[in-house]
Amino acid sequence: MQLLLGFIFATLISLLAYKAKSLDKSGAIAATIEGTLIFGLGGWEWAILLLAFFISSSALSKMFKKRKKDLKEKFDKGSKRDAMQVLGNGGLAALFAALNYFFPNTLWAWLGFSAALAAVNADTWATELGVLNPSRPRMITNLKEKVEKGTSGGISVMGTLASLAGAALIGFFAGLFTPSGNFLPIFALITLAGLLGALFDSYLGATMQAIYHCPSCEKETERHPKHLCGTQTQYKRGFNWLSNDWVNFACAATGVLVALIF
Repeated sequence: MQLLLGFIFATLISLLAYKAKSLDKSGAIAATIEGTLIFGLGGWEWAILLLAFFISSSALSKMFKKRKKDLKEKFDKGSKRDAMQVLGNGGLAALFAALNYFFPNTLWAWLGFSAALAAVNADTWATELGVLNPSRPRMITNLKEKVEKGTSGGISVMGTLASLAGAALIGFFAGLFTPSGNFLPIFALITLAGLLGALFDSYLGATMQAIYHCPSCEKETERHPKHLCGTQTQYKRGFNWLSNDWVNFACAATGVLVALIF
């Protein structure tokens, strides 16, 4: 019955997100599957963390559109999440919800789930709010090289604070509903795990993620094979297979590892 209710609830949320243009068709299907696992196998406490991530990140992606208009050319995809984005952001969280079915009320499953969502939420908040930073970001690898806003691997004070806030939002609910009953240490751990996961995401963006160049616009971009202007993009650096979706998955995995190791 709980799984059925989870499916119904996840379907409704996915349909609303599709209507709001936060998800495309493939993203809505993937979100329904993930939501069913998390709502149905985890429970309402797990659902609250998922909703905190999804609602806050979707809302932020719609805000400050004018300021982010010129950054679309850099990002691999737009504000509509497709199936790969949904899996990259929530796949690990869904896995820990499924593990909770076989190992109910274990702290490690809750920590893994919470840390995965905290990391991707921290990364999303940093991306969406970092644009508000008054000065240009700097590359995370040396903190000296100034780059254009939206550049993979670029970090700023505003973006880092937003990342911390995004991780803390999930950390708050993780501490509130933790099976251990100890709010403060769980809140601190999940917040830290989320922040470190997002920073690792930036590091991968600066060093290993596939980055391309548009010869027509003379711009660096994640888009391939074509830029927004329609020009064929050219390989610049990184591993061809390491797209932003895989970087997001690595972000979540890093958060999980930090939480479980500590």
